[in-house]
Amino acid sequence: MSFLKRIAPALLAASILTGGATASLADEQHFPLQSYRVGPYAAGGTGFFGGFIDYLNLINTRDGGVNGVKLTWSEGETEYEVEKGVEVYQRLKSNPGIAAWNPLSVGIAYAMIDGVTEDQTPLLTINHGRTDTTDGRVFPYVFPLLLNPYSETSGIINYIASKEGGHEALAGKKIVVLYHGSPYGKETIPIYELLAEKYGFELQQIEVPHPGNEQQAQWLTIRRERPDYVVLRGWGVMNPVALTTAQRNGFPADRIIGNVWSNSEEDVTPAGDAAIGYTAITTQASGTDYPVVQEIEDKIYGANLGNLSDPARIGSVYHNLGIVNGILNVEAIRIAQARFGNRTLTGDEVRWGFEHLQLSPERVKEVGAENLFHSINVTWDNHEGEGYVTFQQWDGQKWNVISDWIAPDWALLRPIIEASSEAYAAEKGLTLRTEADVDTVASPASN
Repeated sequence: MSFLKRIAPALLAASILTGGATASLADEQHFPLQSYRVGPYAAGGTGFFGGFIDYLNLINTRDGGVNGVKLTWSEGETEYEVEKGVEVYQRLKSNPGIAAWNPLSVGIAYAMIDGVTEDQTPLLTINHGRTDTTDGRVFPYVFPLLLNPYSETSGIINYIASKEGGHEALAGKKIVVLYHGSPYGKETIPIYELLAEKYGFELQQIEVPHPGNEQQAQWLTIRRERPDYVVLRGWGVMNPVALTTAQRNGFPADRIIGNVWSNSEEDVTPAGDAAIGYTAITTQASGTDYPVVQEIEDKIYGANLGNLSDPARIGSVYHNLGIVNGILNVEAIRIAQARFGNRTLTGDEVRWGFEHLQLSPERVKEVGAENLFHSINVTWDNHEGEGYVTFQQWDGQKWNVISDWIAPDWALLRPIIEASSEAYAAEKGLTLRTEADVDTVASPASN
């Protein structure tokens, strides 16, 4: 059954509730973007925000917006710095019709949590963010979609276990985590410690100060310790420097496993031969073998509307992640419109859409993204989805997927997430939401 057929009853009900209102030409849904196109993390910023804008452009160009509501955006440069990100937030938050924030920065996202909660506007932290924001009982407006740091960590350890013959084979193994010296890099320190205790592997976690240009001391330590695996929890320039320094110190690339922000072409290409055999986790595939990417290449770049300055990056890891992020945002709006009407939505109404963001493999195929990413099933109390990941290996020219989809250990993780979120709620004096609270939505007039 097609998506439109599935939501037709909801669309009819929405039409009745809103007096049959349809979108006017003035209806717009806005995305304020805290982008970073300069600085040491520009490769990630230009790729991700480029893909996001390309998808919004596709929806406007091909469809005339979402059910007649045009998608608009504005940008403020953050250089990935928290202070600049907060300044951009304060400056752009007065724009009308804001759908959601997408800063792609753990530090900036942390600094925005109280503000977006007061504003009643969703904050998306795709593949990153504060782990306990997965718990929608406490964080109604924050969505670490696809993957949170703890489920990523569990997925990496599960993958290593699969290579070693099972979790019982991890006992006695040595694993080093080389992490970026930032809130993002430090987010997984406690979960690695917990998993080491559970499975009996020896763990050492080593910090690399921002931005990561110098790592000789860290790799000398790794050379001395001779671990079985190094997990690279890097970002930006830190990643190719890690690979080249590992090669100089005789550590094999196929024993280095990158996290989700160490998995792009920009992370491996500068390292040359040192990156061959390197493996990294991912939530979406790279390449252009997907109808939605091909359509962007044809309709957007073919019309000179593309956001990337270098069209050769079409289909790269960061660009495809931006496209997937665009799909998730647009589908949440579409789902919310099915209830509230085809018009500019309030942030709280878009929040409702994200809390009902359930994209089956059939719907993923309908939007042209089959095999680009897994399905997603967000609920009011689980703001991540299901956390499925796969692993890819660099052959010197391209990434090749080398695993099935791997799930995290939710039985282990969910109690930890809830304990952390409940402690936050107690500290802030918050009452835990219940399912009955989900449909209490601020009206347009009160927003």
